[in-house]
Amino acid sequence: MRKRSNLAGWRAACCGLMAIMVGMAWLSGPAGLGPAAATAQVDESADDEPAADEPADDEPADDAKPAAKAARDDDAPAKPENLLVWMGKSLGISYSIVFFGLSFTLVALLVMNILTARRESVVPVALVEAFEAHLNAKEYQAAYDLAKNDESFLGQVLSAGLAKLSQGYSQAIEAMQETGEEENMKMEHRLSYVALIGVISPMVGLLGTVQGMIASFQVIATSSTAPKPSQLAEGISTALFTTLVGLMIAIPAIAAYNILRNRVARLVLEVGILSEDLMSRFSNVGKKE
Repeated sequence: MRKRSNLAGWRAACCGLMAIMVGMAWLSGPAGLGPAAATAQVDESADDEPAADEPADDEPADDAKPAAKAARDDDAPAKPENLLVWMGKSLGISYSIVFFGLSFTLVALLVMNILTARRESVVPVALVEAFEAHLNAKEYQAAYDLAKNDESFLGQVLSAGLAKLSQGYSQAIEAMQETGEEENMKMEHRLSYVALIGVISPMVGLLGTVQGMIASFQVIATSSTAPKPSQLAEGISTALFTTLVGLMIAIPAIAAYNILRNRVARLVLEVGILSEDLMSRFSNVGKKE
């Protein structure tokens, strides 16, 4: 009985000892096993938090805040600018004045040449009918006065022919041809200025392109650090806008020149045919029988 009681006592003592060791291990063991670990984690988190009087590591100091704000302002996207305002700033005063002068001159020349190349200004139908009626009535002086007072191409040609008719039909035809060439030259000269603007405008645009690219490369060459895109965009925008405006003026000018030149050539040919047809009745004048 004593042996059993001693064995039971040893067993109870061992169990108590093991319970005590487990309890101590749970109280002071590694992280995650008990309140000690939780207390250690709380202490560590308390150590990691900055004090109320001290700024956090991630938060910038008071002196660095204005610099950081300025950097954010620089990196912020700029507000979109009006296209016309941007174009005016890119072209500048000099190119704006040049292109405005070219466009204004082009419009004036187009209006003048269109009015000159009208059929009523070159081959008026009323003049043809009235002149032919005077010739049929043998009113040669009235026919001459009618053609002389008419400022049209055909009127000048017919008056020149009638003025030389007394010297013979061949002299009259020659005078008509000379007058026709002179009037044709005047019309072509007025029209050639339109073509001149069509050639000059892209050349001015090319000049602006070269100047703008030089300005952009100058920014790159003189900058000790990588230049901002906005600084390079100033010269590039000047280069592109001058080319754009030059082409916008040149393309309509060249197109209008070719259209008006073909129209003038057709009307001049019609003047030659009509004038010779009207003067053909005097073909026997000056011939010896």
